[in-house]
Amino acid sequence: MITPVIRPRRLRNSPALRRLATETRLHPSEFVLPMFVREGNGDAVPIQSMPGVVQHTIDSARRAVTEAAEAGIGGVMLFGVPSVRDAVGSGATDPDGILNAATRALADEVGDALSVQTDLCLDEFTDHGHCGVLSADGSVDNDATLERYREMALVQAASGSQLLGLSGMMDGQVAAVREALDQNGFVDTAVLAYSAKYASAFYGPFRDAVESTLEGDRRTYQLDPANRREGVREALLDISEGADIVMVKPAMSYLDVLSDVAAVSDIPVWAYQVSGEYAMIEAAAAHGWIDRRRAVEESVLSIRRAGADAVLTYWAVELATWLNERQAR
Repeated sequence: MITPVIRPRRLRNSPALRRLATETRLHPSEFVLPMFVREGNGDAVPIQSMPGVVQHTIDSARRAVTEAAEAGIGGVMLFGVPSVRDAVGSGATDPDGILNAATRALADEVGDALSVQTDLCLDEFTDHGHCGVLSADGSVDNDATLERYREMALVQAASGSQLLGLSGMMDGQVAAVREALDQNGFVDTAVLAYSAKYASAFYGPFRDAVESTLEGDRRTYQLDPANRREGVREALLDISEGADIVMVKPAMSYLDVLSDVAAVSDIPVWAYQVSGEYAMIEAAAAHGWIDRRRAVEESVLSIRRAGADAVLTYWAVELATWLNERQAR
C-alpha cells in the first residue's frame, strides 16, 4: 500500500479547519440589490419569470430598501419602468420621471445606510427598446446617444444617486459622463462602467421586468460572447476614461473574463449575476433538482472567487440574512 506524505485532506477534516483554510468569504457589504420601480400606486407586481422579484411602487420600494439597509448590503441599483416611452427616452431626463423620483425617495429614506445607485441607459425609456437614440437608418447613433447620457447623468446625480451605472455600451460613454458631471459640480458622483457587457441570452427575464419593447438585438454594441480579450480591452478603455468601477456582465458564464479583468484592473471590479442566472437556479430548485440555498451561496461565491469585489444579485438581501444568522450563532 502506498502511504501519501502530502495529505491536503488534513485541512478538510473538521468544520473549524475548513473555516481556517477558506480562501474566499462572502459579506453582505459586497452585495448590491437590483430593484425595479414602476409608475403608479398600489402593491408591488410579481415578475413571473423571476420568482421572488417584483416591480415595486415607490412606497413598496421604500420598505424594501429599508430592509436591505438593515441586512447590511452595500447598495441598491434602481431601474425605472415608465408608463410612457418615446423615441429618445424623454422620461429618462424628466426630473419627475419614475427613476429620478424613486431615487430621491429612496435616498431620503436610507441616507448613508447604503448606496443608492441608478442605471444610466435609455432602453427602459425608449419605444424601440434600444440603449440609445436611432439614426434615420434604424441603427443606434453612438455619439448622439452620448449627449442623452450626459443629460441623464446630471438629472440622476441631482436626484441623489451616488453611483451611475453606465450600462449602454456606447463607445466613449465614461469620458462623456465624467466630463458632464465634473463640469456641473458633481465631482463626487461615482461612475460604474458596464465595461464587458455581452450580448447574452441570459437577459430574457430582465426584459420582462422592465417591460422591454426591444425588437431585434443589441449585437452592434454589446460584446460578442465568443470574445475574451475584447472584454479586457473594454475595461482598460473605461479605466483610462475615468471609471471608478468596472463591471463584467453576465457573471457565471463569463468567469474567465471576470478573472482576466480583475488581474489587470487597479480599480474595483464588480459582476452582475443576471436575471437568467437567477431564474435558472430558482427553476431547478422549485423542481427539487438542486439544493436552493447551497446553489445560491455557491453561485455568488464563485463570482467572488473569480475576482469580483462586489456582486449585483437578486438574492442580495436573502443571502445577507443567511450570512448574518450564521455569524450570530
